[in-house]
Amino acid sequence: MCGIYGTTLPYHKEQVQKKLERTGFRGPDQMGISCYTTSHKPITFGHNRLSIIDLDVRSNQPFTYENQIHLVFNGEIYNFKSLRETLSNKGHNFHTSSDTEVICAAYLEYGEQCVNHFNGMFAFVIYDETKQILFGAKDRLGQKPLYYQLSEKGFEFASQISSIQMFNENLSISALAIQKYLAWNSVPHPYSIFNEIKKLDDGHCFTYDLQAKAFNDWPYWDIASPIVERYSGTFDEAKIDLEELLTDAVQQRMVADVPLGVFLSGGVDSSLIAALAAKDTEQKVKTFSVKFNEKGFDESIYAQKVADHLKTEHTVIECDYREGIDLISNFNHFYDEPFADASAIPSMLLAKHTKKKVTVALSGDGADEAFLGYHRYNRIDKMSKIFKIPYFNRLLAAQLMKLSPITRHKTIAEILKSKNEDYAYLSSLYRPKEIWLIPEEKPYDFKELHYLTHSKKGLHERAGDIDLKTYLSWDINTKVDRATMAFSLEARSPFLDYRVVEFAQSLPSDFKYQPTNQKRILKALLYDHVPQDYFDRPKSGFTMPFEVWFRNDLKDMILTELAPNELKNIPGIIPKEVTKMIHEHMNGTWNHYPMIWKLLVLKQWLVKNGKGIALR
Repeated sequence: MCGIYGTTLPYHKEQVQKKLERTGFRGPDQMGISCYTTSHKPITFGHNRLSIIDLDVRSNQPFTYENQIHLVFNGEIYNFKSLRETLSNKGHNFHTSSDTEVICAAYLEYGEQCVNHFNGMFAFVIYDETKQILFGAKDRLGQKPLYYQLSEKGFEFASQISSIQMFNENLSISALAIQKYLAWNSVPHPYSIFNEIKKLDDGHCFTYDLQAKAFNDWPYWDIASPIVERYSGTFDEAKIDLEELLTDAVQQRMVADVPLGVFLSGGVDSSLIAALAAKDTEQKVKTFSVKFNEKGFDESIYAQKVADHLKTEHTVIECDYREGIDLISNFNHFYDEPFADASAIPSMLLAKHTKKKVTVALSGDGADEAFLGYHRYNRIDKMSKIFKIPYFNRLLAAQLMKLSPITRHKTIAEILKSKNEDYAYLSSLYRPKEIWLIPEEKPYDFKELHYLTHSKKGLHERAGDIDLKTYLSWDINTKVDRATMAFSLEARSPFLDYRVVEFAQSLPSDFKYQPTNQKRILKALLYDHVPQDYFDRPKSGFTMPFEVWFRNDLKDMILTELAPNELKNIPGIIPKEVTKMIHEHMNGTWNHYPMIWKLLVLKQWLVKNGKGIALR
């Protein structure tokens, strides 16, 4: 796990060094800068290394292979050992034991098709001297970020937007991105908070022709619609096949030349990963969980119970509001763009303390999307009943519900007036028409919408698909990458092995989802390793006591940061409505902490980054 940077713009080496220093937390072990002279424009590559595989300096980056391929790479190629053997048999030579060198050799052997041979999480860019192009790619499910700016002057890319932002006088803040952030809690692909900077889409490659200054990108992988080949075996056979596949995914992710552990919340997903990690290893697996002192937020007892059963070396990290305040104050330094998922703070706390004992941690991210585990999928069953009511009657009820001052009632109104279940589900999931927001003209105008609205799969599966392409990509992966990299910790998720995702996609829907038994096959597999009664409790998210903190310890900060005169400087909102909702939160009438957190993050970002930069 590292930070990468590159440019064809004429920055001085000292400027490039400062750009790398800005995101040095991503890779504190070594900073490398290389300049390459071309017949067109000079190219500069930069790299911050977090050493995981082959700790020797021979694997430092930027990396040159066969005097013609130059690479900067962030992430891990989990199948690099088998791929290296294949490439060796084809005549390629290796001088390191790193996955970095394998990428270079694979590119020489397979060209742009090399990405189809990689199983991993990655963002990389290659300078090909022979072809005079830059070739780059991002992993299939978007675990690693890649930002870029393309202009007449040249091309620039980086792991984080702040590296491109420094010394850049040609940026403007995107009003559209702020509007999208307020609606979706993050800035969705391909946008960034700046109009001139974009994100490379998940599962995409690109080339940049150095002579023609031409940029071209294309997808090399996507989830299938419809499923090309459905799983034809029984449920029990599928469980056996899934265990074999997941076990291999876990084992591949346990390859490291540094200490490794597992995030263990005590829920289904992380417990299954911990169980599979512990079953075939002689050494005790290190596991980590977070404990909050506030009532109702401490679930560490469940993680401890699972850890005791699996006989792991378990660490419970105790956190309080003082650490939370410190991370809130520095939040935008690590996230670079406005980001409103409040679970980012406990994720950062977990990473901060886990790093004290390990450098790599396995996580359970991706299971809810692939195996239909979110509570919201239950809404589909309820909505199917609603849509048996005549449209005129639903429309009348919607008009009455819309008069209510309660946000939830307005959401129900949107569901009732939807013409089909697809848009009803979308209205229940995304709420860009909340009362405190200036309404969007086209709230559901995003390119991933087709994953939900086509009719070649059932609605439950399509709901999972759109979460894989939006919520997982825009939110979960961003949260995990920034939270862990803030403390130079690498997070690896076996559920995001593309083979696991493709297998989950092939399964009959009822293998994954039943109204009272979500993630059915994962639970059945887990109960072979950990007693079922450990999990007989409602599903809970990874959160922290913001509701309480905002009313007590952080009240003065909130009232100061989001005072009426401060709210006037935040675009896209109705200050009068926000002030009213903050008052409701403080007096205990309603819990509006998600909105408060969202605006606090945006306001602090604008104060830090908006001075002298136009909004348009």
